[in-house]
Amino acid sequence: MIEAVVFDVGRVLFEWDLRHLFSRLVPEKAELDRILSEVVTEDWHFEHDRGRTLAEMTAERKALFPADAALIDAYAARFNETIPGPVPGSLEIVSELDEAGVPLFAITNFGAEFWDGFAPDQAVFEKFRDIVVSGREKLAKPDPAIFSLAERRFGLAPGAMLFIDDNAANIEAARQRGWQVHHFTGAANLRADLVRRGLLS
Repeated sequence: MIEAVVFDVGRVLFEWDLRHLFSRLVPEKAELDRILSEVVTEDWHFEHDRGRTLAEMTAERKALFPADAALIDAYAARFNETIPGPVPGSLEIVSELDEAGVPLFAITNFGAEFWDGFAPDQAVFEKFRDIVVSGREKLAKPDPAIFSLAERRFGLAPGAMLFIDDNAANIEAARQRGWQVHHFTGAANLRADLVRRGLLS
């Protein structure tokens, strides 16, 4: 029996794409592709999710790519522009679960500094009882340790929680710990699964 639902944030609740910002700054496609594949990459961004500071990361990157220093600074200063808005339908599902009395939690790979600049303006997070933020904990999915931490923080057994994430590796890590899981591909499929499980009608 599911006692709580645990959401990922990026690409489950909110869209996220580095290209959404950098396509405004780099109009030429080949150069944009170079920036996103070599300079401001998702793998590099993930270092902030794991707990490295922006100051350390950007200084190091600008030393490697001095000609791209302004774009690296834009990544740090304008990160919220990589989040164009909510994933269609997802916030409505959160509200319906909350209204139905289902306890809500989240585990997100999100840099601490970026989280502090984004989360306070998003009212949806007020519906969550606790949110584990990877950058604050210096642990990131799919490391099993972040799920262990969440189990202690949330005070529930793994099998009592339904974990929702768009990343297959994160889903498998949670499954290996005994969590119930939903691999997110869109709000319609999630809603259907929640209805099937008796969490929504």
